[in-house]
Amino acid sequence: MPELVIKYKNQKTLDALMDFSKYFDFSVISSPRKDKKKNILINGVTLIPADNSINTSEMEAIFSNKDIDSKQLRVDAWLRNK
Repeated sequence: MPELVIKYKNQKTLDALMDFSKYFDFSVISSPRKDKKKNILINGVTLIPADNSINTSEMEAIFSNKDIDSKQLRVDAWLRNK
């Protein structure tokens, strides 16, 4: 079934859509406003939005001067043992 997202500013608009839905055979599904600061759950994995207050300087000593190839790191990290 096709879907349409309608953004409105006035509560009367929502009330009118609810009334129209009774006569024109469509459903109105109200969703909560999406807050960019909230965690997102995708396939059971929680994604936390980035935050610039995180201090990554502790990891600098681990990864500095280590001749690490990002392509090889991805290949090694995502190997699946069958």
